[in-house]
Amino acid sequence: MIVKSPYLKCGGSNSVSGYLRYIGTRERVELLPGNRPPTRKQEQLITKLVKDFPNSQELDEYSDYATKHTKANASTFITRALEENWAAVQQSEGYMKYIATRPRAERLGDHGLFGDEDGVDLATTMDELDRYTGNVWTHILSLKREDAARLGYDNAKAWMNLLRANRNDIAAAMNIPPNHFRWYAAYHDEGKHPHVHMMAWSTVPDEAYLTREGIRKIKSTLANQIFRQEMLHTYEQKSYSRDELVWEARRAIHRLIQEMARSIYTYPEAEELMQTLSAQLETVKGKKSYGYLPKPVKKTVNEVVDRLEELPVVRECYNQWCALQSEVDSYYHDKTREKKKLSQEKEFRQIKNAVIQEAERIRLGEITFEDADLTGHDEPEQGWGESYACWELRQIIRDESLSLADRDDAVEELERLAERGDAYAQYLMGQLYRDGHLLIPDSQKAKDWFTQASGHGLPEAQYALGKILLSNDPEVREPDEGIRWLKEAAAQGNSWAAYRLGKEYLGGEVVSKDATRATAWLTQSAEAGNQYAQYMLGKLYLTGQGVTHDQTQAMVWFGRSAAQGNQYAQLFLERQNEIRPPSVMLAATRLLYHMSRIFENHSLPQSGAGLHIDRKRRQQLREKRIALGHKPNDHEEEQSQGMTMKGW
Repeated sequence: MIVKSPYLKCGGSNSVSGYLRYIGTRERVELLPGNRPPTRKQEQLITKLVKDFPNSQELDEYSDYATKHTKANASTFITRALEENWAAVQQSEGYMKYIATRPRAERLGDHGLFGDEDGVDLATTMDELDRYTGNVWTHILSLKREDAARLGYDNAKAWMNLLRANRNDIAAAMNIPPNHFRWYAAYHDEGKHPHVHMMAWSTVPDEAYLTREGIRKIKSTLANQIFRQEMLHTYEQKSYSRDELVWEARRAIHRLIQEMARSIYTYPEAEELMQTLSAQLETVKGKKSYGYLPKPVKKTVNEVVDRLEELPVVRECYNQWCALQSEVDSYYHDKTREKKKLSQEKEFRQIKNAVIQEAERIRLGEITFEDADLTGHDEPEQGWGESYACWELRQIIRDESLSLADRDDAVEELERLAERGDAYAQYLMGQLYRDGHLLIPDSQKAKDWFTQASGHGLPEAQYALGKILLSNDPEVREPDEGIRWLKEAAAQGNSWAAYRLGKEYLGGEVVSKDATRATAWLTQSAEAGNQYAQYMLGKLYLTGQGVTHDQTQAMVWFGRSAAQGNQYAQLFLERQNEIRPPSVMLAATRLLYHMSRIFENHSLPQSGAGLHIDRKRRQQLREKRIALGHKPNDHEEEQSQGMTMKGW
């Protein structure tokens, strides 16, 4: 769809009523069959038009004429060139004489004008414009012939209904209150480019103004309506041939996002740039955001993004995104979307700030925990001392092949068992209310059941209670109590509780930062076989944080963790002879994770209709699910496998 929005000045000797009469009464261009050549008069007029108005050579109609010299193409170009340059044309006696003497085709009534109401009085409207002193915009809305025919916009009625339905949106784009908005339009069934001329103005002179953004909004609003059905096909991934590209691209992007999120990369070039950037940030005062950085620092940020784009998974994902975006953009623009370098694509400006944040982490020496995939693995399915009755009910509840009614009955029976004092049944009830698989999520009830089970000395319940009390859910958050229950669980040998305590003392958010205590808790967990604690101890010994620097001891702990499948520990084993800090060696991997989230947020919506939740609200809901114990990717289209960096 093409939208052009020039304007004409009124007042004094300038009158636009002639333009109104012209668009309302001009002939329908004859669709001439065959390849009859243009007349000599047409050729002479085209030569003059191109000389007087060089920009007219940019019109699609001129391209059609230049490609194929026919009488029909000549007539179409002449008409559009005159319309595009009306302000100058009406001052030329020669051009006006040509317009006045053109033959006219049959019309319904005296003219083809329409507006908010039926029965437009041409004389009255022309008189109104003759007395008007403000600017009048002359929008030209054009479709390709094949699109107009396919979508049903090859007649005046369809355009009239469209413009009437969206007149308030057009008024808003022109900064005109709806009650001040005046407009009239006429449909011209032009050769290859049927179009509508729409004159629009405000009843209050000098009130209206139209920016490029306003023109974009008008175009977007109308294109969304015109192409709505085809856009729905794209978003809903129908099996039509033109939508197959969209479907394949979306699947590819999703696959690549998952791969990006769980990939562990060694990329020395990017690591060196990140070290350079972290050093540059030492000299930056104030807000460390891309827009506020000096040019040399911005240059380094861009270089990091350019290096990351060279990674196959990033390059392929970005290529797929560009293809998908081009498919959608084709509904709005005739020009092919220009593919830019990733660092120059405005849609992905967040990547630059992610790079800055990671460089700042390196500069500050912040500790990171590569453990997001442990969610759901830190609570065993079965504990010591579970009664047979509880075990039997748990099997029914977890069996998704059974009917929902049978599983609901098992939950009710489990609750009765919990009320009779069965500690493990109480623990399971807490999980069910926290996770919401068969019960409506209720963090308060989850806390109550975990508390009862913890009172019986069940370490699994004490750990779960500690987690929920440390969550960001305001209904149940009690940090001091959370730490107390974690210590109770750790004292009974729960390695996950000891690991979480180590993290809390390293982070210093709910307890005072204490590297010595953190190391003690991590050591307790690591000696109990916890691979995440073993990995973290390896990092602490490697950096000398909380313990004496000891690379040999670091490699011992990395080895024990890697033996259990920890890929990050394996990375440090393979690069043990390098002298870069751990945060630098993990920089590319961490940035890939951040990029995967950004690509996910910028992929197209799955549906063009229905409930829409904006990105920030979706993130808030996701964080609450995680706080309640859900896996980060619950209810997503696909589950990722292996170790990821979600939750960093």
